Amino acid sequence: MRTRNLRLEPVVFNSINAIIMLTLAVITLYPFLNTLAISFNAGNDTIRGGIYLLPRMWTEQNYRAVFATGTLFHAFGISAARTIIGTVLSLFLTSMIAYTVSRKEYIFRKPITILVVMTMYFNAGLIPYYFLIKDLHLLNHFLVYIIPGLVSAFNMIVIRTYIQTLPEGLIESSKVDGAGDFRIFMMIILPLCQPVLATVALFVAVGQWNSWFDTFLFASSKQNLSTLQYELIKLVSSTTNANTSAAVVNGVDRGAVQSMVTSMSIRAAITIVASVPILVIYPFLQKYFVHGLQIGSVKE
Repeated sequence: MRTRNLRLEPVVFNSINAIIMLTLAVITLYPFLNTLAISFNAGNDTIRGGIYLLPRMWTEQNYRAVFATGTLFHAFGISAARTIIGTVLSLFLTSMIAYTVSRKEYIFRKPITILVVMTMYFNAGLIPYYFLIKDLHLLNHFLVYIIPGLVSAFNMIVIRTYIQTLPEGLIESSKVDGAGDFRIFMMIILPLCQPVLATVALFVAVGQWNSWFDTFLFASSKQNLSTLQYELIKLVSSTTNANTSAAVVNGVDRGAVQSMVTSMSIRAAITIVASVPILVIYPFLQKYFVHGLQIGSVKE
């Protein structure tokens, strides 16, 4: 009897575990699938409710209304440029600082670490920050998307923690062979830090891609610097206020649009448009992301 119970325990545990995981997967995926269904459903039919996983009245009019403004493709390019440039530069500079403060022989590593960490808890507020950006002549300039986020205190701590887990003998042997700190950083540290760099890159890229408030504050008066998220925010605002997207569609039959598109359907289409690039990138970083989240979880 005892042997039989021991055989049943793994089966029962695996079954319960599978049910729980399946339930969590459904709960996690349902909001996205529901939004996707609404984005392809006729707006006047969406108002009735009852849309779950599949559209009831299929239409592409919601996406036509989103892209009919004519500014989204340029805004997409600006968002892609700030995401790529901002992420690469932020990773390089943040990891360089992390390597510097991870070296025990550097006498200023503790004061610098304290100063950097203090920025996580204290700031002067939005108005002084605006005047700082203005004094730096970054208003209505593309660099306003890049320079303020070059170094992150939290990301620096994460990368530094990972670097401290690397074998010290690698660095010491490189110095014996005559390598300098910059060469060690470029040839040894960066290649070994791929998991944590991929994790941090995902955080930074998602933040850059989803950011719109800095455009509103610092570049709203310059249309050629408008980002995708800011254009989508404006589109949502206009369709909500007018309760129809016909007011923002050019060259389309307004009567047909008004009957097929509503603010609810437009919001769903905008959510999908803004989410797709990140969803495409994430699978390539998933294995590094999972490994990077385990940083510091095990001490040897």
